[in-house]
Amino acid sequence: MLGPVLLAASHSDRLRRVVAAAPVTRPVVNRFVAGDALHPAMDTVRALTAGGLDVTLDHLGEDVTDKATAHATRDAYLRLLETLRDEKLGPRAEVSVKLSAFGQSLPDGGHDIALEGVRQVAELATEIGTTVTLDMEDHTTVDSTLAVLRELRLAHPRTGAVLQSYLFRTEDDARALAVDGSRVRLVKGAYKEPASVAYQDKREVDKAYVRALRILFQGDGYPMVGSHDPRMIAIAQELAARNHRAPGSYEFQMLYGIRTAEQRRLADEGERMRIYVPYGADWYGYFMRRLAERPANLAFFLRSFVPGR
Repeated sequence: MLGPVLLAASHSDRLRRVVAAAPVTRPVVNRFVAGDALHPAMDTVRALTAGGLDVTLDHLGEDVTDKATAHATRDAYLRLLETLRDEKLGPRAEVSVKLSAFGQSLPDGGHDIALEGVRQVAELATEIGTTVTLDMEDHTTVDSTLAVLRELRLAHPRTGAVLQSYLFRTEDDARALAVDGSRVRLVKGAYKEPASVAYQDKREVDKAYVRALRILFQGDGYPMVGSHDPRMIAIAQELAARNHRAPGSYEFQMLYGIRTAEQRRLADEGERMRIYVPYGADWYGYFMRRLAERPANLAFFLRSFVPGR
């Protein structure tokens, strides 16, 4: 019941200030966010890749309101990729971007501003032997994001996309993207969406996830299974076997700090396991979505507001 409330709260500046000041916030945030800056995050990347895990890095930020901030986001990703190049981590680390952080929602030419910024990131990613995945945000951004994907794939065909199973349109989008060279991360979805465009019942979201997963594994693309759900992981492995897919022709992805033992188990079994590693000072929206997903984390966080605790 609290999930929709927390998702709505992720857009509240007032609550952002309260949460940031809470004494327990930093320890909880540190479970999910690999530091406020690039260099602490790179310590996490080195540890994960040394342990046989791949990573995708997200410089946190979204919904920027001016060109200067959009350009700053682009520059942060360019510095990240330069660091990956210097440490020869291109083959093990890709980057994930939210186009709203590149200016997608700016009222005057936001789509083109975001496209030009992420194009520069994709060019450097290709140069160092890695790639970019376009994170999906709320349903109003899907058409613009997929249009950016189509444009980027002309010169950078390994550019990836994210689909969210709770949207009614996702099965059609999965069919369109289940083609040779296409990389698609399938997730359930973590934004508050209206009943007119998205399933509201968790069981329906799960069923839709399986249907989209089946489409991706039967297609010619590269499925990326973004889930911590043991049932979905087992179904994905069954689909891989049924469609004669060897490990390395698909991968699993999980969030940094969540189900680490399962991450290790899959990697030890020979599966390709990629960890989504977010970092940066603008952590609030990401943090609130993680609280909405995991009641145990919410309970731990709320105890900080009880006197004497």
